[in-house]
Amino acid sequence: MRIYAEDTAALFIDFQEKLVPVINQNAEIVKKAVMLAQGLTEIGVPFAVSQQYTKGLGETVPEFSGAIESLQYMEKHTFSCFECEEIANWVKAQQKKTILICGVEAHICVLQTVLDLLDDGYRVFVVADCVGSRNPYDKEIGLERMKAEGAILTTCEAALFELTGGAKSPHFKVISKLVK
Repeated sequence: MRIYAEDTAALFIDFQEKLVPVINQNAEIVKKAVMLAQGLTEIGVPFAVSQQYTKGLGETVPEFSGAIESLQYMEKHTFSCFECEEIANWVKAQQKKTILICGVEAHICVLQTVLDLLDDGYRVFVVADCVGSRNPYDKEIGLERMKAEGAILTTCEAALFELTGGAKSPHFKVISKLVK
């Protein structure tokens, strides 16, 4: 199953100030997520950003929000993004069959979002190097569960080049620079 730009949207889940610092390998995960968001912007793939209980967990981390022009988030109080009416309506309004997922924590909010999207008939690709948990074992088990339930694992670089389609794409040079 391939990822095509014209049929893809993405969700960035809970990259927040009080949550990200306790995530294992957080600097690398945020770096890859920023790269993914910048690449999606270049290619024209729409994406949404969630924040779980902002009052308690803070805003989206500055490394992410500072790299994305006019970043806006959607507040949620459910673990699954798809159980938040505003986010679910955004996903449905995109009219895309494929959803890229990244965020924290892999075994809680990411997992539950993936399960709900799969149940609703979406093709779900989890960008594994843009996903994290406090405990590496929780991430590992979360990813295994997502895969067992029907999600497809990919990486930031693989997804961006698949969305680009080839060296003749007008986005190829920008994406190549991003990943280096």
